[in-house]
Order: sequence, then C-alpha cells, then structure tokens
Amino acid sequence: MLEKVAVVGAGNVGATAAQRLAEKNLARTVVMIDVVEGVPQGKALDQWQSGPIEGFDGRIVGSNGYDPAAGADVVVVTAGIARKPGMSRDDLTKTNAGIVRSVSEQIARVAPDAIVVVVSNPLDVMCYVAMKTTGFPRERVLGMAGVLDTARYRMFLAEAMDLSAQDIQAMVLGGHGDTMVPLVSYTTVSGIPVGQLLEQSRLDAIVERTRNGGAEIVGYLKTGSAYYAPSAAAVEMVEAIALDRKRLLPCSAWLQGEFGLRDVFCGVPCKLGRRGLESIVDIRLTEQERTDLHKSAEAVRAMQAMVGG
Repeated sequence: MLEKVAVVGAGNVGATAAQRLAEKNLARTVVMIDVVEGVPQGKALDQWQSGPIEGFDGRIVGSNGYDPAAGADVVVVTAGIARKPGMSRDDLTKTNAGIVRSVSEQIARVAPDAIVVVVSNPLDVMCYVAMKTTGFPRERVLGMAGVLDTARYRMFLAEAMDLSAQDIQAMVLGGHGDTMVPLVSYTTVSGIPVGQLLEQSRLDAIVERTRNGGAEIVGYLKTGSAYYAPSAAAVEMVEAIALDRKRLLPCSAWLQGEFGLRDVFCGVPCKLGRRGLESIVDIRLTEQERTDLHKSAEAVRAMQAMVGG
C-alpha cells in the first residue's frame, strides 16, 4: 500500500479512478484535485463514506489546490477537455497541452518524486508535455492507453469466439488512436494462436473495431466518452506500481532506441514495478507490425512538434 496517490481531475474518469484506488486499498490517502469549487470535495466525501460498505479504511479527500497532494507516490492525470463539435484535433491538442503543462508544474512542485500516469488526451502527446514540464526521468512518466486498448481487443475477441476473455492473451501497441497496432501475431487463447480459431476477415474486423473503440462509445453517449474501462486501466497500472507486481503491460513510454524509435512516446510492452518503468521489452514483430508501429509513432512525433518542448 502506498501512502498517497493523487488524481488530478474529478470528472468521470478521475472520480471513478479515485473510487477504484480506494476500493483496492492501494493507498492510505487518495487526493482528488479539480478546479471546480466543491466538486472534488463533495465527490470525495461521498466516496469516503462508502468505505464501511466496500471494505476500505483509506481516506479520500478533495481539493481545489495541490498542497494536499504533497509527497504523493503516484499522480494520475485525467485533467483536460473533451473534443467539442467544430473543434479540430490540433485545437484539442493545444488546449489540453496547456492544461497538462499547468498540472505538471504543480506536480513537480508538490510531489517531485512521484510517478506520473497520464490519462489525458491526446494521450501520447500529453505524456510528452508532462515529462518535459516536470523534468522527471522516463521511468516516472507513463501513459495509460495500451492497457485499455488491449482490454477492448480481448473483449471483442471473447465475444467473437464465445470464450472467456480471461483466457485471451493479447497486447496492443502504438499511439492511442486509430493508428494503434493490435499484435495479432502474439494473440493466443490459452496458448493457441488466435488465427487457428478465427478466420482472417473476422480478425481484421476486430482489429478495426479496437482502433475505433473509443469513438464507438462516444457515438452512443453523444455528449460524453468512456470512463469505466479507462479508469480501470489506469488503476491496473497504479496497482502494478504500488504492489511492485513486475507486470508486463502495454503503456506509452519515452523510447530511446527501442523498436528502432527514439525521442517519441509510444505504446510498448513495459515492465512496471515500484520504481515505475523498470524496463521496455523489445519484442520481435512481423514486418507489417513493425511498419505499422513506426507509422503510429511518427504520427505522435508530429503532434509532439506541435506542442513544442
């Protein structure tokens, strides 16, 4: 158990993440921070009062400032705006870069030894902004994307095969968006290659649905986006760190030569433990997967250049 985990943003993703952190007993104190007066305080009080029912003793507190997050072991960043009608992807990137830059300055001030898990979108670029602003080493700035994308991929496969998702081993790499790279060559069901269980056309359709997983949910909600699965994915990363689990999870990390890529954030297999990123596993990819991964990374690099250093 960690002493303190902070969650920046008390919207749907942030508030749900805070509740999950408490219920899993991952921290003695969970601090939820948001700029809207009263919202983090009210939600935190409500969540804390569920403790006797859900079986946790940790405290959840809400704040409009960052001082209560002083000394936090991990900070989960969910702050940012959703893309609005008429807003270009570039506009969203620049707006959220400003928000994440401000958040990161405060993290560096109050929790200089924290591990930062970024959830804000566009995910990979926001990781870049957070790392550059905090000055933290790459081991302590990670992005949540691959864990979520892989969960979606596994569920779609489970549905198609009428099998338990628990028996499906898979990994999705690349940037968090429509250039992500589900690794079909590494996808198995209890060790059986998925290609022996599903025809290629079905696999291709599932890969495409995975790439559009977030958009599919937005299409239903109209005015919102996913938050149950994203919060669960972020908390799985925090759990790996808090409990020193040595989990191998697909996360957005700052690459320095791995997979032939350098100076770019991209989803890759990451070993997570108490120190954050402990190593990146540079696995062999098919020629097409490697090409797709580089294409995805270059799309992120272009957006990194947009927000600058």
